[in-house]
Formats: sequence, C-alpha cells, structure tokens
Amino acid sequence: MVLRWYQARLAKQPILTASVTSAVLFGSGDTLAQQLVDRRGLEKHDFARTGRMALYGGAIFGPAATTWFGFLQRKVVLKSARATLVARVVADQGLFTPTHLTAFLTSMAIMEGSDPVEKWRSSFWQSYKANLMIWPWVQGVNFAFVPLEYRVLVVNVISLGIRFLIVVEPQLTSLRTGWNCLLSLISSSEA
Repeated sequence: MVLRWYQARLAKQPILTASVTSAVLFGSGDTLAQQLVDRRGLEKHDFARTGRMALYGGAIFGPAATTWFGFLQRKVVLKSARATLVARVVADQGLFTPTHLTAFLTSMAIMEGSDPVEKWRSSFWQSYKANLMIWPWVQGVNFAFVPLEYRVLVVNVISLGIRFLIVVEPQLTSLRTGWNCLLSLISSSEA
C-alpha cells in the first residue's frame, strides 16, 4: 500500500516526491551521525544541523539528482548498453558529483555562518576521494537495474545503509566515509 502511494506520487510529481524523500533521508542521515556515531543523546542533538541537512536534501539534492538522472537517461545513450552504462557513471562521477559536493560544502558553510571557500578547500578532496571508493559501483548498479523514477530513492537509502554498516561493523574502515553521514560530519564543526 505504501509502495503504491509512493509510486503514484512519483508519477504525478517526481521532483517534489524525490525532494521530500531526500529531505527526510538526509535529515535521518544526520540523526544517525549524531546519535550513533557521535553518541550525543537527544539533549545534545543539534537540531539546527539536522535541519540544514534536511533543507539541503530537499531543496538542492532531490531536485538536482532527479533532473540529472533524467538527463542521463535521455541524453547519454550510446551504441551498446555497456558503453551507455560506463558513460553515465563517468558523467555522474566526473560532472554531477563535483558539482554536488561543491554545492553541499559551500551551502552548509553559508548556513553555518562560516567561510564557504575555506570549507571547500579543507573538505572537497577528502569527500571526493571517499565518494570514488563507493559511488561509481553503486551508480553502476543503479543505472543498470533500477528504474529511473527510483534512482534518487536508491541513492538515499544506500547512503543510510552505508552508515548503518559503519556503526554496526566499525572495522569496515574502507566504508568509514559513509555518504549522507560523511557529508553531515564534514559539514559539522567537529569534522
């Protein structure tokens, strides 16, 4: 029943639905970071930080990723399925990811009242390298097997799943830079 309702919302208003979903899951990622990684407890939870993450997820990431995935689906079509898949992953990691990271780091710095240029200089390469360890593989599967309308949801859910694995199994140091939560931790003053 919930899946049908979600499918109907996606069909009727894909950008709005992806934006609300992204807001909820980015906020959830930050909550996981604060509660399970930082172990702050509710009394020390930084609700403004969670709000900033939810705002970014809903206002920027959701619409941008929905539009981007649609663009890739329509415009990046080569002679073979394999070449198309590789081209989409390369475009995603080479164009969208640096743009997204720049937007994320600078907008978080602005919302926190800090210097966006300094935030970008100190965090971009660390974040981009961490991204390249995980996301080309995830996006390869996403682009190959997941219908277009669910790709933003998959990205958001995988981000939370990565964080869960890190909390449950901290020896997975290659995954220590889980995505939504990594972004949250990088944007926070403790990072």
